[in-house]
Amino acid sequence: MERYDALYRLYDEFDAKTLRAYQDFVDVFPPVDSRVALEHWQSASDELERRKDEVRDGFDAGETYADVAAHATRDQAFTALDLYSKYGRSVNALVLDVDETLRSAGGTDNEIPRETLNLLTEFHEKGVPIVVCTGQTLENVKGFAIQGLGNEIVHSGTVSIVYEAGTGVFTPGHGAETKRLLFEELDDEIRTVFDTVRSEVLSSAPDELRRCTHLQGNEFNITMKPNFETGSSRAVEVIDRALVYQIDLLGETVVGDGEDGSEWARAYYADSDPEIRGVLEAADGMPKTDVSEIPADVRDTFDRIDVAYYEGDAAEIGSRELNKVVGVEAALDVLGVDEPFTLVMGDSKSDLRVMQWVDENDCGIGAAPEHASRDVLNHVIQTDELVFDRGKAGDVLRTVYALNRLARLG
Repeated sequence: MERYDALYRLYDEFDAKTLRAYQDFVDVFPPVDSRVALEHWQSASDELERRKDEVRDGFDAGETYADVAAHATRDQAFTALDLYSKYGRSVNALVLDVDETLRSAGGTDNEIPRETLNLLTEFHEKGVPIVVCTGQTLENVKGFAIQGLGNEIVHSGTVSIVYEAGTGVFTPGHGAETKRLLFEELDDEIRTVFDTVRSEVLSSAPDELRRCTHLQGNEFNITMKPNFETGSSRAVEVIDRALVYQIDLLGETVVGDGEDGSEWARAYYADSDPEIRGVLEAADGMPKTDVSEIPADVRDTFDRIDVAYYEGDAAEIGSRELNKVVGVEAALDVLGVDEPFTLVMGDSKSDLRVMQWVDENDCGIGAAPEHASRDVLNHVIQTDELVFDRGKAGDVLRTVYALNRLARLG
């Protein structure tokens, strides 16, 4: 209870809210060529140190408590201490989804907020590796990572990018291990299926799909994207059609000509994913075939291939043997994190797999935005209740920052 009593004192006896405001101002003050502005920043910096000194003088571990008060609200600090009481460990790696997690089209104008970028920089400075884990292509992720965090941090050797939801891992500064193409470890049978589908997915598509979709520039996954604003009614309509088309093409590729490949594929993927079933039902495309009628060898191949549906955003074919969990494990291996205890932040079922993995292996905690998928929210609420508002990923990062500071006290 000693740590809890200290936190009560910290937030009852000191003006932590004002202290935190000064810290935020000093941290995110934009670089400007103005003597008046710089004098204002220096004045705020001096006041920040004066207020921190007051806290430092009030506690035996004053530096720690001053830092906690400068970064975390009362609720965030107590949540941090609860987490430490439960797990007894600090977080030694961040695993972060990007879209609708670090940034949100609805809440942050699709930009990662400066507050969040600053907090990530602070974690980096304290030696905590960062794993960016996304379904996007490597080039896209590299671009905004360098733009947001800076070239020096991205190439520091402590940042790794898991891209295309786990088909590859890019960790600059690690020589031959810098880029690991995990899809090259798949056997020839599966790679041949993907090569065939990729070569035909647009050329064999109906005219409307060819006009209204494009392929994302992946190295391995096959992702059809709409030529309309994501989430719009036209995008939803086109991606629903693309999903059905991809399932049929996959079935025909796996089974071959003259067989019931598309029927079997529809039956299998409708049975495995309720969202896909809903799309097929709405399109009057439910097969008459039952899953039990699918030959064992065909079912075994389908078991290894994932079909993912993101309403109004993408229809994707990927490998079940390559997912974000596999990518994160590879990234942590390259980064040298031997006994991970990670913060996993994400909003989709691909992120849920990572959260479940860290939970099952007692090697991390999960957090999600309030608009995440229902299954993700259920998992997060049932574990540590780390749910944050849209565009407010920084709130959880502040909690984990406080956790790591308090963990150093033992």
